Amino acid sequence: MSANIKRKLDDRFRKFLIVRTDRIGDVILTLPMAHIIKKHFPDAHITMLIREYTSDLVIDNPNIDTILYYDMGGEQISFFNLLRQLRRARFDVVLHTHPRVRLAFLTWLALIPIRVGTGYRLYSLLFNKKYYEHRRKGSYHELEYNLHLLRTIGLSYEDENYQPVLQISESSKKHVKKLLNENGIEEKDRLIILHPGSKGSSRDWNPRNFGILGKFLTGLPNVKVAITGNGEEHELVRSVAEIAGAKSIQICNKVSLRELGALAARASVFVSNSTGPIHIAAAVGTFVVGFYPQIPHLSAARWGPYTSKRLIFTPKDKPLDCKKCFSKKDNLCECMNSIEVTDVFNSIKSILQENKK
Repeated sequence: MSANIKRKLDDRFRKFLIVRTDRIGDVILTLPMAHIIKKHFPDAHITMLIREYTSDLVIDNPNIDTILYYDMGGEQISFFNLLRQLRRARFDVVLHTHPRVRLAFLTWLALIPIRVGTGYRLYSLLFNKKYYEHRRKGSYHELEYNLHLLRTIGLSYEDENYQPVLQISESSKKHVKKLLNENGIEEKDRLIILHPGSKGSSRDWNPRNFGILGKFLTGLPNVKVAITGNGEEHELVRSVAEIAGAKSIQICNKVSLRELGALAARASVFVSNSTGPIHIAAAVGTFVVGFYPQIPHLSAARWGPYTSKRLIFTPKDKPLDCKKCFSKKDNLCECMNSIEVTDVFNSIKSILQENKK
């Protein structure tokens, strides 16, 4: 970046608002934007507008100065209440990573001078810096799509290290250690986490496959298996644990998002469908194994964990458009079931041998 461009940015952009009001993985894949802004402009003040339930992912981030909430207790904050907060903050620039018409009107009415968003929506006239990319094509990773917004304000990020990183608090580590000890998992044990749910975000590997994989893994020396999920996934976790057998443990609705990060950091391998927790595991440095369909807008090319410590499984010899889905309701499909349990098991054994964690 030239000195003149940098001076111009310094003069115009001091208070940034990054909007990301959707889910866990989306928020994690947006965090590198703040890292890059802070690296170029250490004095910039960065706020993220997020949903309340994702705040654990942001609260300890050294690059985020302030959090604004889009909702409280699951209910959207009223339009005029949020508008008052935005006007009071006097932002210089807003970056819409998750464009929605309500948010576009809010930031326009808040008189934020620079409003960055997609150029492909009817309400794009509310943005005065536009980018033209169709994310559903899956030509880039979601993290890269987010970073592309920075180009619209002349901010370069080439040669930057922008892998997402989550901080783990000591209190979260202590909670997880106690939880594992209570379930018979000791420091010497190699923990493998199976996370079979996705809350409808993708096409899933069958829960039965997770259960069989868990059964195989518990037969390995010094290996313990934990099956995780939130409160809504209790029955799913239970059904997987039944197949995996008595040597597996269930951790359902027992940890916060911050504590899930500590739990994932304790694991040797984190195995999951495409969902937020796999991004948490990648962001704390754990080796991740993920199951992804080939559909471009759901694929690993767009939504895979952004790390080199990963292994991705996709359907074998199946159509790219995945038209043979059994049921959209439960996200199971014939294509995903072409991924063999034995292939996954043998790969995890190799990972364990290579990484002595």
